[in-house]
Amino acid sequence: MAAVGWPYVLGVPARKSQSAAIGLSALLAVVLTATIPGPSFLAWFPASVALGVGAVFMIQLIRGTGQSHRLESTLGASSGVVAVAMGSGWVAAERLAVNASDSGVMLVTGISILVAIAVCLLPFPDRLVAPAVVLLAALAGPLGGLLFTDVPALSAAVVGLACGTVIAGTRRLLVAREASLPAIAAVASGVTPVLAIGAVVYFLDKLFLS
Repeated sequence: MAAVGWPYVLGVPARKSQSAAIGLSALLAVVLTATIPGPSFLAWFPASVALGVGAVFMIQLIRGTGQSHRLESTLGASSGVVAVAMGSGWVAAERLAVNASDSGVMLVTGISILVAIAVCLLPFPDRLVAPAVVLLAALAGPLGGLLFTDVPALSAAVVGLACGTVIAGTRRLLVAREASLPAIAAVASGVTPVLAIGAVVYFLDKLFLS
């Protein structure tokens, strides 16, 4: 859904072909992440993204010169390739030894994301909501770790801070839009930041817990 809806978020032409480029590159990243031996589970992530971005450029070349929104389409679809493919980080994080032994890191991450999303739904100005999202997500991480897992408080707080920052940044971008989003774009706007957090969580897990 994220790959299909991302071009609708941008409001650019050639949506089907760009959705295909985003989705196929993300699928390739996930398959490679799930199958290659460790410890560098995201070793093929850059190659998958490069193929996706290359496909986006090819789509624009095929469209020809003089077409509308070529620059916006190229930059926007390329960012979608990166963001959606970062979802492979969830697979990589799950394959880490620390998570294979049910350390609770994924649970702490999920709690932080849920808290961040819940705060984002509050109907208040972004200048109030954004700091609250980051702060409460950072607090939810260690609190969840204390109550349900044995994850160190500092590691849980950093993971929560990262989750809150990504979610708050996405809310800021959406609030700044004047026009409302169609349903498929709204779904993509909600799913894409959660996917993007996957790669962030993977690297933080390796940094603090591996």
